[in-house]
Amino acid sequence: MAQLSNDCFAFGGELMRAEEALRILAARVSVIAAPEAIALADACGRILTEDLSAARNVPPHDNAAVDGYAVHFDDLNPAGETLLPVRGRIAAGRVATEAVPRGTALRVFTGAALPAGPDTCFMQEDCRIEGDAVVLPPGIKRGANRREAGEDVKAGAAILRRGQRLRPQDIGLAASVGATHLDVYRNLRVGVFSTGDELREPGVLPTPPGAVYDANRYVLLALLGQLGCAVEDFGIVPDRRDAVRNVLALAADRCDAIVTSGGMSTGEEDHVRAAVESLGSIYFWRLAVRPGRPVAFGQVKGVAFTGLPGNPVAMMVTFLRFARPVLLRLGGAVDIEPHLFRVRAGFDAKKKPDRREWVCARLVAGVDGIPVAERFPRDGSGILTSLVVSDGLIELAENVTQVTAGAMVDFLPFSEVGV
Repeated sequence: MAQLSNDCFAFGGELMRAEEALRILAARVSVIAAPEAIALADACGRILTEDLSAARNVPPHDNAAVDGYAVHFDDLNPAGETLLPVRGRIAAGRVATEAVPRGTALRVFTGAALPAGPDTCFMQEDCRIEGDAVVLPPGIKRGANRREAGEDVKAGAAILRRGQRLRPQDIGLAASVGATHLDVYRNLRVGVFSTGDELREPGVLPTPPGAVYDANRYVLLALLGQLGCAVEDFGIVPDRRDAVRNVLALAADRCDAIVTSGGMSTGEEDHVRAAVESLGSIYFWRLAVRPGRPVAFGQVKGVAFTGLPGNPVAMMVTFLRFARPVLLRLGGAVDIEPHLFRVRAGFDAKKKPDRREWVCARLVAGVDGIPVAERFPRDGSGILTSLVVSDGLIELAENVTQVTAGAMVDFLPFSEVGV
């Protein structure tokens, strides 16, 4: 299946709004990952190809929710204590072999299958033993502490949905209905490289004047690993158009998607955009956002390409808001947009109109119980420490021009996008 259409987006020079870029992503990207069946224990983080329906009720039988005593509700004295002889005992994993007659109590333990008849369970802490009988307090409701068959899941119900990225609790739910394997999409193979003559591998010595260690690529490798991608690292590519073009062509032949860092601006040493266009198309470039204006989306030989800025904060922010949705959609996910939460601003700031901005911030407790976002004091797309000490990003829409302390703002927790 072709993942991208081949007609080129006509870029007219204006900065594109973030919402328009996201619309283009949604229109041009579709799932390409092939399906496979894998063992349940290996399925966490994978994306379902089909709905999973329950093959049985959960729980499969009525059972006791507490350690205690099961009784017929109609045997109870509503005005005071009730004394009933204890006849029988059922532990979890056992079933009653005889009926429980009216006027008696059954000793039960949490999870024990309840036979027909007793419809109410008392906690043992609320009861008093007198010889072979139990004294039950008044005031309990009919059906208390009794779990009904199918209370959690009804047989035949769809319990997990196609396109859902599986979490530990989803794996547990699948196990509870007896699933041993799940149909999921294969992990995307994503090619990654950085561009820049100034870049060196971490730890390589000596470093010549003007050289820096390549942090961005390692951030990308970690982000892609958390998405479950199979990553092919093409390393550092020098600032030469032919070198960039050759690596792009190789990555397109071997991968399902390509993500790069650097070389996306308008300088004489920025060759990624031209190299992409020589092999495919650019659908958007230069967004009305901060940080991260030089971010591009297109295709190289039919393979999805996302080009991110070279500054580390801009690179990570644009990955989370633009590259991540591309990769999730290619991999079969349906819910690809992160959830934003409303918090109070703990700062004053001015902002240009018609531009979406993200501000690194950490959350502190507010006096009224609403979290307060405290802005990182230094503003700069090259300050990687701002991401390290922050809890997430304040997202300011295009129509916002001023933020005052105490105003409500949108906040994207890093935990919401798995970082």
